[in-house]
Amino acid sequence: EFLPLWCLYYFVLEEGRTSAPLTVTVTPCDVPIEWSIRVHKSSTNYLGKLDVEESPKFQKTAKIVSTLFSYRGNSVETYTGTSYYSAVYMFEFLSVERDTHITVYLATHTTSEHLYPELPADPRIDVIGIGHTTVTLAWKHSPTALQDKENTQYCVLMNEKHNYKSLCAAETAIRSSGMKSYQALAFSLPQYGALLDTQQVMILSNGELSIISKASNGEVRQTCVGTKNSYTVPNLTPSTQYYFDVFVVNFLTNASAAFTGTFARTLEEPEPKVTDMKDGKMIQLTLDGRKQKSYTLQYRARHKQVQFAFQSCSGQVQVEISRNGKVLMSERFAGLRHFVLKGRIGDTYSVQLGSTEPSNASVKVQVSSLFHKPFFPALPESLKIKSFSKLRTCNSVTIAWLGTQQLSKYCVYKKQIEEDQVWMETRNADRCSGPESRQKGDKVLCKYFHEANLHRAVTTATIKGLEAGIVYLFDVYLIGPSGMPVRYYSKAVKTRKKC
Repeated sequence: EFLPLWCLYYFVLEEGRTSAPLTVTVTPCDVPIEWSIRVHKSSTNYLGKLDVEESPKFQKTAKIVSTLFSYRGNSVETYTGTSYYSAVYMFEFLSVERDTHITVYLATHTTSEHLYPELPADPRIDVIGIGHTTVTLAWKHSPTALQDKENTQYCVLMNEKHNYKSLCAAETAIRSSGMKSYQALAFSLPQYGALLDTQQVMILSNGELSIISKASNGEVRQTCVGTKNSYTVPNLTPSTQYYFDVFVVNFLTNASAAFTGTFARTLEEPEPKVTDMKDGKMIQLTLDGRKQKSYTLQYRARHKQVQFAFQSCSGQVQVEISRNGKVLMSERFAGLRHFVLKGRIGDTYSVQLGSTEPSNASVKVQVSSLFHKPFFPALPESLKIKSFSKLRTCNSVTIAWLGTQQLSKYCVYKKQIEEDQVWMETRNADRCSGPESRQKGDKVLCKYFHEANLHRAVTTATIKGLEAGIVYLFDVYLIGPSGMPVRYYSKAVKTRKKC
């Protein structure tokens, strides 16, 4: 109900009834309001007339008015009493600050008590766990939720501003905070129609519905969790204070009751552990993208020039290199990267590494001031392996790959796989793993190769002794003077069924 600064309503008990229980529940949805219930005892000649203000009888007896209830504030309040056929009830609502919204429910029957869900005797929300990016909440069960599990749910609301005393207040705040479009939480559930495209909606694996509203005053997250009385709020920001509200909602009537809100501050993100790097020593790290962990490596230069080598084994990696606290470079990459930096002897270099994706990433890192020992061998323009359909038989396959002008060792390995495994095998391949990770039976051959003319730097291998109609996965490893292997992209080839 839209409430201007002031409004007045009247109520008269229907004819044929001498008395009835009277229940009035008022929910302020924004600013504090003043509201009151006054009763006017009118004569029997007047009863039933609607134009109360113009009635002469009303004006003659206007002074016989008593106030049954009055309230000022922004809490949900309920008046319960008895209404009589011989009285006119006046409901006066006054907005203290500005035009606002309220919800009013009036009933003269005993079933009205079932409209609003019942809160437990102790309506507090307990914070039972706090992490860097999570807060775990628990609350006592509502009797209504235990009795009517199909139509009643708990809904958790999180924001960074303050607690809300009602679901109506929360919805009004979101609607007025800059959202171009807004849909009430109760009607955002699947059984009540399609969700708005302007909302960012996540359906969680356990059936929970979570709606994240991006407003001008920050993020407001609403999650309905069914009838379970605990919930872990995920994906929070470390060292941030959040306010949490729990509402028990009857989705048949759209009525709700609010638990007493609470707040909690997430833990500060721990300082990343700093690992010292030594000249030429390889370090391999697994980066957790979901928890946004970062690793810090430190190196003290022994010469003016320092070279860094990075090899992403899986996923995309974010790397940032600083010298004496000043950022020199920052880059995202997947594959191989080599950086040469010039400074002074004794400079301290800091390397921060993290994953750019929710899934884990893996990376190898090497640093050195010794330039006569290159990390990576000279690489060809492409690391793809090619197969030749015309040279494919029932028991042999011919593959080819590019080499370089530098004499290097190339080792070929094979593995038998199923056809439906090709995508997963090629996608999840560990780019940093070398021949030492393969089984002895996978090895096909090793050969040395180089070519002064890069246009002719192509070498081939024919693998025999294969089975007909079988898919094989072939890998080529380039092993340079430093011993660090570089893995070509895996190639799946199926032998012919009939020859």
